[in-house]
Amino acid sequence: MDKFGMLQDLGAGDFQHLNGSLEAHLKGTEKVLKSWGSIELLQVAGLYHAAYGTAGFDENMVSLNQRQEIARVIGNNEEALVYLYCSCDRDYVFPQFGKVQEIQFKDRFNGSVFKLDDSMAKLLCELTVANELELVYSSQEFKLKYGAELMELFQGMDSYLSYEARKAYKSALSNFA
Repeated sequence: MDKFGMLQDLGAGDFQHLNGSLEAHLKGTEKVLKSWGSIELLQVAGLYHAAYGTAGFDENMVSLNQRQEIARVIGNNEEALVYLYCSCDRDYVFPQFGKVQEIQFKDRFNGSVFKLDDSMAKLLCELTVANELELVYSSQEFKLKYGAELMELFQGMDSYLSYEARKAYKSALSNFA
């Protein structure tokens, strides 16, 4: 079974999301990452980025007990990035970007705190920007409501982002600069 078929089996299309189904949002996030020429690891993580729920989207498609099953389908590194994204305590982690050298990551599932290494910080930031921009692209209401806040967040993450991600957020949110 392909990676997307597995998502459907988990019921991704059945969840409501901001602009329709969660399935459409996940596919859209993967498409954004593809358009940036992102590595496959990021594209796959984009497709699964809400598997365990996120700080911004509480419903989860699968339980944390299914991590090994997900890893078998999408790969260990991809699953580790999906878990990192889903477990991110955004209120704790995001305010640090652009203000400190070493990002302290807090896992919202188990409360653990650790230093986020630069390579994982880059992947987390890239995935975050792709996720949020997919929402910006599909909802003018979302863009108007959160655009200024996202611009500030992405500016803090700027040094961790690829050229393509920087170009995309600056273009999409130019009226909030």
